[in-house]
Amino acid sequence: MSQLPTTTIIGLEVHVQLKTATKLFCGCSTKFGSPPNTQVCPVCLGLPGALPVINEHAIELAIRAGLAINCDIPPLTKWDRKQYFYPDLPKGYQISQFDLPICADGCLEIADPADDDSTRKIGITRAHLEEDAGKSMHDEAAGRADSRIDLNRCGTPLLEIVSEPDLRTAEEALAYLTKLKEMMTHLGVSDCEMQEGSLRVDANVNLHIDKHGERIATPIVEVKNMNSFRNVVAALHFEVDRQYAEWEETGNTIETHGKRTFGWNDVKGVTYPQREKEESADYRYFPCPDLLPIRIPSERVEEIRASLGETPEETRERLQSQYGIKAYDADVIVSQGRGMVQYYDAVAMACGDGKRASSWIQQDVMRSLKEQGGDIESFGVTAEQLAQLLSKVSSGELTNDRARDVFKHLSENGGGIDEAIKALGIEAVDDSEMETLVKELLAANPKVVDDVKNGNQKAVGSLIGQARSKNPNANPQIIREIALRLIENA
Repeated sequence: MSQLPTTTIIGLEVHVQLKTATKLFCGCSTKFGSPPNTQVCPVCLGLPGALPVINEHAIELAIRAGLAINCDIPPLTKWDRKQYFYPDLPKGYQISQFDLPICADGCLEIADPADDDSTRKIGITRAHLEEDAGKSMHDEAAGRADSRIDLNRCGTPLLEIVSEPDLRTAEEALAYLTKLKEMMTHLGVSDCEMQEGSLRVDANVNLHIDKHGERIATPIVEVKNMNSFRNVVAALHFEVDRQYAEWEETGNTIETHGKRTFGWNDVKGVTYPQREKEESADYRYFPCPDLLPIRIPSERVEEIRASLGETPEETRERLQSQYGIKAYDADVIVSQGRGMVQYYDAVAMACGDGKRASSWIQQDVMRSLKEQGGDIESFGVTAEQLAQLLSKVSSGELTNDRARDVFKHLSENGGGIDEAIKALGIEAVDDSEMETLVKELLAANPKVVDDVKNGNQKAVGSLIGQARSKNPNANPQIIREIALRLIENA
C-alpha cells in the first residue's frame, strides 16, 4: 500500500549562548572548560537573600540578534519565573520571559534547498532571554555510577529563538540553522560552538496527512539531545518515518494525544520517548519579583541597528569583488565571524595580495586558533605582522616554509618579526653560496642531470629537499633556477 500524501511541519527552538564575559544576573565568568562548580556564587546558586542584577551587555546582544532576524523590539520587556524541579536547577525555577519577550514577530529568509532560484521566508515567533541551567552528567554506559552536577553553566545568558512551524523538510531546517548560526557569529552575538553547548537545537515536528481530502495531524513531538546540525537532519528524517508508521499502526492524532518529548540516540540513529511534554500552565509562570521590567528606548534600538553593519551576504560579495577571492574562500572567512573578516581585511589591504592572505588565514591562522583554543581578537599574530610576513614572501625575502616557521614562532612566543627571524637563525644566502651548493648536489646526483637533459625538468625537485637539509635558508625557487641553468650550460 502506497503512502498517503504527507506534509512535514517543523518548528525549531534554538538556544544561543550570548557572548558575554559574565552571567546574566551575576558577575561569575562564563568561560568554558573550567573545573566543575568553580564559577558559581550565591546568586547563581539561588542562596537565600541573593538578588540578581541584570547584565546590560546581554540586553544589547539580544537586541542585536533580534534586529538581525527582523524582529520588533518592544518598548517594554519583563522577566518571569518558570517553575520546574531538576537537580541542576538549584533555585527550583528559571528566570525567563513569558508574555513580553525582548524580540517578537521576526523572519529569516533562506535559500530553498529544493530550488536554487527560490527563497523561503521562515517566520520567527519570538526570541526571549533566559538563564541557563546547570549540567547533569550521568553514567550513560553502565547506568550504575552516581550522577554528577556541574553548576558552572547556571545563570549563563541564553537567547531562545523560536520559529514558526514554517519549515517543511530536514534540508530546510539545515538551511535555516546554518544561516542563523552565521548571523549570530557574524554579529558577535555568540560563538555558536555546539560542542561547548553555546548553540542547542530542539525540533518540534509532526505530519499533516491527506486522507481522501481530510487533513489528519499526527501528535507533535519535540526532539532533544541533538548536538550537531547533522544530527538534526538525521533525527528529523527518522522522526518523519516513525510518526507515519505509528499513525498507520495506532491512528493517534493531535486531537487524541498530547505533545511528547523524544531524545535522539546518535549511535543507534533513532529517536526515543522521554516524557509527556509540559504546557506553559505546568510551569506556573509569574513575574519575577526580584527584577524590574526593562524599558528600551527607540533611540537605543536605532543606535544598535545602525551598528549592525554588513550582512554576511553583503560581506561575501564584497570580499570576492574587492580581493578577487573565490566564493568558497569568502564563505569560509565570513563563517568565522566579523572579527575574522576584519582581520582578513587588514591583512589583505596591507600586503596587497588578497588571495595569499586568504590562503594563509584559512590554512595557518585558523589551524593555530583551533590548536590554541583562542579567538582572533586575542591571537598572537596581529594582522599587521601577518601582512609584513606575506610581503616578505612576495618579495622573495622569505620562502613560504621559512615564513611559516616565523609565523609559528610569533603565535607561540609573541614578539616582533625581526626578533623571530633572528631567533630562528634565518638569514639571506648570497648567490655564490647558493651556486656552490647546487654544484655539489648535481655532482652527487648524476641521474638528476641525465633526467633533465632527457626532458624531465621535474627531476630537479629531488634536489630541493637535499638543499634545505644542508641549508634551511635555501630558497627552493632559486635552487631550481640555478640547477636548470647549470645543467643547460654543462
